[in-house]
Amino acid sequence: MLSEEIGRYVALHRATGFKFKIQACLLQHFLRHATARGEDVVVADSAVAWASAAPSPRSRRDRLQVVRRFARAMVAENPQHGVPPALAFGPPRTRPRPLLFTPAQVDTLLRAAAALRPTDALRPRTYATLFALLAVTGLRVSEALALRLDDITAAGLVVRATKFRKSRLVPLHATTRAGLAAYVAVRGRTAGTCPYVFVSAHRTALPYSTVVATFLALVRGCGLRPRPGLPGPRIHDLRHTFAVRSLEQCPGDREAVRRHVVALSTYLGHAHVSDTYWYLQATPALLRDVATTSETRAYGGAQ
Repeated sequence: MLSEEIGRYVALHRATGFKFKIQACLLQHFLRHATARGEDVVVADSAVAWASAAPSPRSRRDRLQVVRRFARAMVAENPQHGVPPALAFGPPRTRPRPLLFTPAQVDTLLRAAAALRPTDALRPRTYATLFALLAVTGLRVSEALALRLDDITAAGLVVRATKFRKSRLVPLHATTRAGLAAYVAVRGRTAGTCPYVFVSAHRTALPYSTVVATFLALVRGCGLRPRPGLPGPRIHDLRHTFAVRSLEQCPGDREAVRRHVVALSTYLGHAHVSDTYWYLQATPALLRDVATTSETRAYGGAQ
């Protein structure tokens, strides 16, 4: 019964447009846990015990929320399901404060990537190009890793059916096109027939987990992140940085900002403009524009 209910629950979410990959994986993991204990419904204490086996506080809360949402959906059909307590591992996590990379920090990261070993292999150039592309386009990591050679066009990058199952065209600056072309030329001599732009030493698409691990090792080696277990820059912060720096370049008048945010939302591949707000962070440059506009309005100038 539990297996069938999980299958229907996952299928429903995917039918409504969600990829639901991580959630489905966690629910299958929970199913194995419940089956081993002879449980055919969600047992609240058992679900908490399963979630508590995760390696970090964040993972424990994420696990619990996945099985809790499933139980809440299923209890309407089968009241034997138990709903785990929402705060078993403390309050919900808040948005981590992103690190907004400075140009110098991005340069330090790229230099470190270019110095990866073996220095005579494709690996250093692959990571330097990948991190540079993330920094100057704000692509999701998964989007960059899914790029195929034929997605590189004269008009820009074709990003296909991503998070919200939307495809989009991402225009590139001339310097970005040149850098990507130079990498593809080198890559073509060693990558064999692999269709992906960014390839591993095994001539396959780079795994997401490997890319994140490499990024963390580099930023720790550069002194941008402390030892493991302490907060510091995440690879996703490159996307945050792109969004904020882009907004900083916008003229300060209200109408220009409105148009710019809509364009930025489209460029980042968001389903709603409100999704873009998650990536925006107050900076001295942005607050200076706010202060200037406020003073103008306060003293009767043009709005």
